[in-house]
Amino acid sequence: MELTWSTVSGPVGEITAVASGTGVRHVAFAGPDVALAEFPGAEPGGLAAEATGQLGEYFTGRRKEFRIPIDWTGLDGLRAHVLRTLLELVPFGETVSYKGLAELSGRPEASRAVGTIMGSNPVPLIVPCHRVLASGGGLGGFGPGLEAKRKLLVLEGILEPSLLELDLVRDE
Repeated sequence: MELTWSTVSGPVGEITAVASGTGVRHVAFAGPDVALAEFPGAEPGGLAAEATGQLGEYFTGRRKEFRIPIDWTGLDGLRAHVLRTLLELVPFGETVSYKGLAELSGRPEASRAVGTIMGSNPVPLIVPCHRVLASGGGLGGFGPGLEAKRKLLVLEGILEPSLLELDLVRDE
């Protein structure tokens, strides 16, 4: 399988996208030296360059919806269903709780599983797991860290910029 890669810098640091010929397969909050370790042989360009172009537009406020295919290879069952539900039903500028996403997915008892699924999302940002918050009003978790999650939520107008500095202890 031919894989391509590309990077973009944004308010949350360097992002590397990896794509197959059918869609984006992986988005990492890291540069290519780290992100490509599990994708040897990936070449620069291709759909990955289109993905980072769209991510760059998102970071500058010019894009609210990604129009790039996703390669869902290796994702099945509840994991694929929850990620697709998030992608389809939680648009730019809106949030949902882990419990709410479980309910939207038709599995109201699966809120803990939803948290695990968000933590293993292979295409964050494009499938917007940063929009999933704790039911009690906290940020919940986010692999790249709560500061990155806060910045993304400010970018989307969900949080006020002044809130970037507040409540660090409560959410950790």
